[in-house]
Amino acid sequence: MSVVVWISAVSLAVWLWLLLGHGRFWRTDVRLPERREPAAWPRVAVVVPARDEADVLPLSLPSLLAQDYPGEASVVLVDDGSTDGTGDLAREMARRPGGLPLTVASPGEPPDGWTGKLWAVRHGLAVARAGSPEFVLLTDADIAHAPDSLRSLVSAAVTGGFDMVSLMARLRVAGAWERLVVPAFVYFFAQLYPFRRVARPECRTAAAAGGCVLLRASAAEEAGIPESIRGAVIDDVALAGAVKGRSPGARIWLGLADGVVSVRPYPRLRDLWRMVARSAYAQLRHSPALLAGTAAGLCLVYLAPPAALAAGLVAGVPAAAVCGGAAWLLMAASYLPMVRYHRQPPWAAVLLPFTASLYTLMTVDSAVRHCRGRGAAWKGRTYGRPEPLSVTRSRRAPNGRTGTSGQDA
Repeated sequence: MSVVVWISAVSLAVWLWLLLGHGRFWRTDVRLPERREPAAWPRVAVVVPARDEADVLPLSLPSLLAQDYPGEASVVLVDDGSTDGTGDLAREMARRPGGLPLTVASPGEPPDGWTGKLWAVRHGLAVARAGSPEFVLLTDADIAHAPDSLRSLVSAAVTGGFDMVSLMARLRVAGAWERLVVPAFVYFFAQLYPFRRVARPECRTAAAAGGCVLLRASAAEEAGIPESIRGAVIDDVALAGAVKGRSPGARIWLGLADGVVSVRPYPRLRDLWRMVARSAYAQLRHSPALLAGTAAGLCLVYLAPPAALAAGLVAGVPAAAVCGGAAWLLMAASYLPMVRYHRQPPWAAVLLPFTASLYTLMTVDSAVRHCRGRGAAWKGRTYGRPEPLSVTRSRRAPNGRTGTSGQDA
């Protein structure tokens, strides 16, 4: 058998395993679990870290203040050193009558060892704890919530006895590049962290979507949140790992959202590229070996099938064409539910190999940025510059994983 046939056969075998033995990651029916409204609604504090978010805040913050929540709830927006008037805009909204009470706070610049968002979360939690909330909702400043969002999250957490309930917000899919890249972003995340495994207490898989995380206050204190993850470049998986890893019976849940959406636009490829590249190498623990393995794996799983199909047809090698075509068909079939979830035409599923090639280049670029000392840049701050190997290896999440992947931090 030729090398092309072997490669196409291995790729087909990998896709069969992914579809049948990898936690049904491709399913998009993981929504908020069955829930009942509690007899007594717990007190909730909403913490919103915000840095230079004046352009999206008018679209997101009013949705939080207008939450239809039967219990006591309040909102703390932490202005994380913004230079675009984010804090002033939030204070103006706080003076408007009606809605949940809003407090605007500012923590100052983060000290060494802290990422900016987690330093802002720490400050917001300190303000919120004065009201002794039973739950804390951590949500990003670009996330808009349906009026019953908080009510549904709390009901799900109380009914299921969850320590953490997180929703992957619907990202904006408007421009051509967003339609090409965004569904794959969620698809790859679910492939890394199958949602059904996240919900199993006996499974070590832990993940969250940082844009919408409802956290039981007692679980946060037991896990030492946010101090225990203060250096995480992207905090959501680290947060989930800390909560789930604190005790054998800890329960967390992650799924797709219907009424929680991101209003942040990514109109150009460079915007999406920067979103992925700023954290991809951190996900690989800044390891050249993991980078090489990931790039090779992406090529084998996503790029080899169409290449084998083309080579088999051109060179007259039926086995390569059949295996490559079958692998590509399985790939597209697994991607189709995510394409439909984002309301895109079914034919877009066949473009996944091209999108995967972009993600491969983004991942390599993330490593290049890191090696050049640029680290992970986000809104004027740079994290994760190269450190001595002994230091880098010591920073692990409580569940043994390092780095994270998810929505904007």
